[in-house]
Amino acid sequence: MRAALQSISWVAVLLVGLLTARPSAAHEPLRERIDAFVRAEQKRQGVTGLAVGVVSHGRVVLAKGYGFANLEHQVPVTTETLFQSASVGKQFTTMAVMLLVEQGRISLSDSITKYFPDAPASWGPITLRHLLTHTSGIQDLENQLDVRKDYSDADFVRFIQGLPVEFPAGLRWSYSNSGYVLLGIIVNRVAGTSFVNVLGEQVFKPAGMKTARGISESDIIPNRAASYRVLRGALANQSWVSPSLNTTGDGSLYLSLKDMLAWDAAVERRSLLSGGSWHEILSPVTLQSGATYPYGFGWEVTERNGKPLQQHTGAWQGFKTAYARFIGDSLSIVVLANYSRTEPMDFVDGIAAIVNPALAVPPLAPIPDLEPEVTARFTSLLEQARQGTLNPAEFAYLPWWFWVGGAQSLKTQLQALGAAGPLVLVKREVLGDDRVYTYLVEFEAESRLFIVSLTPDNRVSTFQLMAN
Repeated sequence: MRAALQSISWVAVLLVGLLTARPSAAHEPLRERIDAFVRAEQKRQGVTGLAVGVVSHGRVVLAKGYGFANLEHQVPVTTETLFQSASVGKQFTTMAVMLLVEQGRISLSDSITKYFPDAPASWGPITLRHLLTHTSGIQDLENQLDVRKDYSDADFVRFIQGLPVEFPAGLRWSYSNSGYVLLGIIVNRVAGTSFVNVLGEQVFKPAGMKTARGISESDIIPNRAASYRVLRGALANQSWVSPSLNTTGDGSLYLSLKDMLAWDAAVERRSLLSGGSWHEILSPVTLQSGATYPYGFGWEVTERNGKPLQQHTGAWQGFKTAYARFIGDSLSIVVLANYSRTEPMDFVDGIAAIVNPALAVPPLAPIPDLEPEVTARFTSLLEQARQGTLNPAEFAYLPWWFWVGGAQSLKTQLQALGAAGPLVLVKREVLGDDRVYTYLVEFEAESRLFIVSLTPDNRVSTFQLMAN
C-alpha cells in the first residue's frame, strides 16, 4: 500500500507539470501539424465538437477543444468539457473490480452465481474473468432493452438472466455489454455503494481526475457537453434514454480531456493497482483451446508496426470516444466527440502517422489468395445474401439481430449496390480460433469491404459488409 501511495504522489506531481506546461519549442512544429490535421478531419467528418489530447514521451504535445460543446448556446469545447465515456468507461469498471480483488473481497475465479444465486444453471461455469474479457457467452443486451424504461439493478439482472448463453464460458470472444453491467452490479453489492463512488474515492481522486464522475440528468454539472445525431438529414439532439441506462458499468461516466490526460499518466506509471493486476488487465485472454484473443480487461491489446497498442473505443447517445496507447513509441492519443457519426479512430490513426509515419495504418492491397475454395464459397454466400436465401445452418455465433433484421437489411443494401465484381483478398488473420478474411469488392455503385470469418468447423461466424 505504501508503494502504491508513493506512486500516486509521483503521478500527481507529474500531472501538474503535464497540464500546466506549454509545449516546448521542439514540440511546436509537431503540434501545429497535428492541429491542422484535426481541423481538416473535423471538417471532413462534420464533427460538431471534440477534444483531442496527444502525449508523446511524457509531454503533452496537444490538448485542445474544437467546435462546440453545445450548438444551441454556441459553447465551445475546451479541455474541461465533459463528454460521456461510452465504452472507454469499461476500463474504469475494471479498476473497481480489481481494487476489490486486491482487497481479497472477490476473486477473478469466482463463479458469478456467487453474486447471483438465483441465476440459471448455465451461469455456473461463468467467472468474473469471463465477464471482464467478453468470453462469458452471455448475449449482449444492447438494443434489446426498452430505453424509455427505468431499471433497478435487480431489473437489469433479471433481464440479463433471460438472455441466452450462446457458447460455453471461455470458448470464444464475443463483445457483450451485459458482462460489464453485471460487473458494475457486483461491485455495487460487494462494496455496499455505487461503483462510481468506489471510482471517485479510489481512482479518480488519487489519479487527479478532478471532474470525472457518474452521469446524472438532475445534477447541475459544469461544462457538460450536449451531443448530436443526424435526423432526417439535419443535426438533432441525441435521443433520450431512461436515466437508469446511464448508471451501468458498461460505460456510464463523464470524463473531460484533462481527466483523460490524468488517467493516462496513472496508466503510464501503473498506479493504483499492483504490477500483477496491471499485467492481468493488459494481457490478451486465453481461450479454452489455448489460443489468445487480443482483449484484456476492458482494453483491446493489439499491435501496430510490430509494437504493442492498447486501446478502446466507445459509442453511446451521440458520443464517440477513443483512447489509444502506442507503447513502443511512448505515444498516447485521446479523442472525445459529441457527434454520433464521428469516426474517432480516424483521428487517432492520422495523428499517430504524423508523430511516426511507421504507425500509419497500412493501405489494403491484394494479397495472394491461397484458399480459392474459401473465396468461392464466400462469393456464393454473398449472392445468397443478395437473394435472401442464406442458410442458417452454415453460420454460427452471429449476433442475435442478424437473423431478426440484419440479413434483410444486408439484402436491401446489396441490391442497391448492383452487381458485384470478384472478391479480392486484402487481409487474412487469425483471431482466437477463427480465420478472418477481408475482401475488397467492386460493386456497380461503389466498392465495399466484405469481412467473413470461419470457425474451426468451417461455419461462418462473421458476415459483414463495410464502407471502404
